[in-house]
Amino acid sequence: MANVTIKDVARVAQVSVATVSRALNGHGNVAEDVRTRVFAAAQQLRYTPHAAARSLSSRRTQTLGVVLPDLHGEFFSELMRGIDQVARAHRLHLLVSSYHGNPEEQGAALRAMRGRVDGLLVMSPIVAAPALLSEELEPSLPTVLINSQAGLDGTAVLGVDNYGGAVAMVEHLVARGHRRIAFIAGPRDNFDAHERLRGYRDALARLQPGSHEWVVQGDFDEASGHRAGHELLAASPRPDAVFAANDMMALGCLFAFAQAGVAIPGDIALAGFDDIPLARYVHPALTTMRVNIAELGARAARLLIAQVAGEAASETSVIATELIVRESSGIPPRTLS
Repeated sequence: MANVTIKDVARVAQVSVATVSRALNGHGNVAEDVRTRVFAAAQQLRYTPHAAARSLSSRRTQTLGVVLPDLHGEFFSELMRGIDQVARAHRLHLLVSSYHGNPEEQGAALRAMRGRVDGLLVMSPIVAAPALLSEELEPSLPTVLINSQAGLDGTAVLGVDNYGGAVAMVEHLVARGHRRIAFIAGPRDNFDAHERLRGYRDALARLQPGSHEWVVQGDFDEASGHRAGHELLAASPRPDAVFAANDMMALGCLFAFAQAGVAIPGDIALAGFDDIPLARYVHPALTTMRVNIAELGARAARLLIAQVAGEAASETSVIATELIVRESSGIPPRTLS
């Protein structure tokens, strides 16, 4: 259909031209059923807003920027899936960049987004993130931080209850009768890793007074989990249980144990954190703390879209974790000291 206008979309959707404009521009103050009706009418009529005119009239790019420490692995895949679903529902585009954990590259990525996006989703779990971000973020640009240390005035932060999740996992392992509980820690400069280590230490001190913590360094990837697994196997006595600060390290550790012929959970119990999709499909299936990763991304995107529309103040909120018990921690160790 030639020369279809916004008025035609409004007529078919049975709403005002202003409502069509708000819906197509991603404003949050449009009921979802109305938004769906507007999109359906626009699709039926094959209506496409003129991008240049739309940008000039609204001074918006219809694009959200996403800056992440990495794009590799199931965690980031799930996070992007959640962000993308919300962006598509609001007819918005995504401009995605990764800084590979390098603070200087993070700054370059944030600078490259200026003038090209209407708002930013930034995951910056670097411990020094507040100081780094304060130098690079434009105060006037709506921004939502994901899994980042709070500390920037006026910036919304959406995170995971890393500390509470780690405490709950140690409680689970102790309740199963495990006493020598080793922990594979994440990167030293990572805020999530700090909180999970803090939860492990506090829970161990409370539940097993006088016991010694057993921390092996990891890097949130499979290779570091594999190395940690071999290090733990060389210890005497070996641990009763191993709690890895994320699932990727737990899976690397699981492979090391399998190579050595160690039975899980018969010889050593094993647990992770995140509940990536692969966790339920390995053998034995992995006990873990569930983070609804896709919902984390979706919720952050919805919060940012509301901010872009001027309808939300900054806030700090935490997403709860859930203990998922599977076979890898299913039975107590054979011998307790």
